[in-house]
Amino acid sequence: MEKELITMTQKELDKYETIKRLIAEEISVGDAAKQLNRSTRQVKRLRGKVRREGAKGIVHGLRGKVGNRRTDPEIWNKAKKTILAKYPDFGPTFAYEKLIEKEGVKIGEGTVRNLMIAENIWKPKRRKQNQQYRRQRERKECFGEMEQFDGCYHIWFGGFETCLLASIDDATGRIVRAVFTDSESVINVFKFWKGYIEAPGKPVAIYLDKFSTYKINHKNAKDNSEMITQFQRACKELDIALICANSPQAKGRIERLFKTLQDRLVKELRLRGIGDIAVANKFLEVEFIPDFNQRFAVVAKGKNDLHRKPDGAQLANLDAIFSIQSQRKVQNDFTVRFKNQWIQIAKEQIVTVCRKDSVLIEERLDGALAIRLRNKYLNFKILPEKPQKSKQIITAIPAKRIVNCPPANHPWRKQIAAEIAKIAC
Repeated sequence: MEKELITMTQKELDKYETIKRLIAEEISVGDAAKQLNRSTRQVKRLRGKVRREGAKGIVHGLRGKVGNRRTDPEIWNKAKKTILAKYPDFGPTFAYEKLIEKEGVKIGEGTVRNLMIAENIWKPKRRKQNQQYRRQRERKECFGEMEQFDGCYHIWFGGFETCLLASIDDATGRIVRAVFTDSESVINVFKFWKGYIEAPGKPVAIYLDKFSTYKINHKNAKDNSEMITQFQRACKELDIALICANSPQAKGRIERLFKTLQDRLVKELRLRGIGDIAVANKFLEVEFIPDFNQRFAVVAKGKNDLHRKPDGAQLANLDAIFSIQSQRKVQNDFTVRFKNQWIQIAKEQIVTVCRKDSVLIEERLDGALAIRLRNKYLNFKILPEKPQKSKQIITAIPAKRIVNCPPANHPWRKQIAAEIAKIAC
């Protein structure tokens, strides 16, 4: 009778020796369970298999066979062709979602990852060895307690660079608001936060970087509390605390969000053929942000929403708060010069206006102007350009030069003639 060759690993051999000692009653079931780090129930099952099948009972029953959960080769090939045709630059998780949602291919997420690695469609990135020790900061407890905010310049759609302003809640990881703009200017940032406050309300704090829109980085600004930006002034009026991060890693939640959006959002916009800022913002608000929050948001430790609704007076004053404010002096003719235009202060006002008064000019988000003095708004009108002073250039005509030629009997002529005669002799 031909003997069957059984291939076993060293671990399986050790397990077999332990079970043989158990069968020979050299050790108890409890001792065998401790040696094999298994439960007594598993040890009894192994003892029964070895009694029936011998050493073969130690080896896994599916060794050398096709797994029961092996992916059907047809599904594997279909997924491979679909990924190569439509999603070659997608990551495994994103490609898996699209295969399920759009293509109807029933395949596991891990299988998609293994497929993309095996077919050289996607290569896993090697994890960096962090050389600097960083301690993880715990999330805030409640929604609205702190918002991480930043802008990201990227070619999001249409082949041209745009800026995405986004705010993510620290406690839940939810994208509260995101808007495409042309730049991270103070006007665009004001529009973003005005829309934010009108919806969920005022957050307790905003965590952001030291970009010039948010903070004056001059060394003298540390000692002078009056040197603040327009954004700092607006947040101070709204009682919103600003926290400036000293490194990108400190506000890592918003940085990781942009990294994720540069992968997912760019491809979603491309699949839908979106190339316009207005359409992209509509897609963000209606489809992308709700879907993103449903997939990736977490539950906050606290159940309360710490956003504060602005009161009626504050809500009515949002246009003034989110305006670019400048100080100007009233001239002797009750005019004010602002951005190369002259503004005439009207005679009838609800507050007394004097010459050399310092007025506050508000440049609203819609382009309108307002002038305020002692918290009262003044009546004014913009004057046409003042006539320029005539500049007459008078060109002086030089008089004709008269050359005075001395006569022959002039003393210095006689002297020169005498010297010439001496030389000739």
